[in-house]
Amino acid sequence: MRLEYFQMIDRIVDFDAAAGRIHAKAFVPETSPVFEGHFPGYPILPGVLLIETMAQASGFLILGLNGLSRMPFFAGSKKAKFRKFIEPGAELDVYATLTHDGSGFAVTEAKIESDGPVCDAELTLRVMDFPAPELVENMRERVRQIGLTPVGDMV
Repeated sequence: MRLEYFQMIDRIVDFDAAAGRIHAKAFVPETSPVFEGHFPGYPILPGVLLIETMAQASGFLILGLNGLSRMPFFAGSKKAKFRKFIEPGAELDVYATLTHDGSGFAVTEAKIESDGPVCDAELTLRVMDFPAPELVENMRERVRQIGLTPVGDMV
C-alpha cells in the first residue's frame, strides 16, 4: 500500500475471469501520516480506506474482465460491516466477486481478511469510457505492476 497515493493493492494473487472473481494482497505500511491522526497512540487503518481497498480490488476485477477497455469508478457501498481493527504492518487478503454488470454499472461482493474476517460490503462501480488518455496509460502501468493479466491481454 502506498496510502499517500491511494495505491491500495500491492499484487494480484489470483484472477479468475470465468468465475468473475479476484484475490489481491495489500500490505499496510508500518508508518504513514494517516496513522499520526488516526489515532495518536493507537494507530489503525481508517474504515474508509478499507472500503477503498475493496473498491480498488473490485475495479481491477472489472478492468481485467473488460481488457482495460472501460474504467470503473467507485459509486457506492451497501451493507458494509467492519469486524476488527487493522494496525500498521498488517497483511490483507482482498477478495471481490462480480454479481452484476450492465447498464454502465457493476456490482461486486467484496471482503478483506487478515487472520480472520475484517470487513465486507456490496460495492457499486460506474463503468465508463476512460475520460483521459493519461488515465489509460496510468492504469496499464499499474496493472503491470500488480501482476494482473486482463482478458484479451490488451496491456
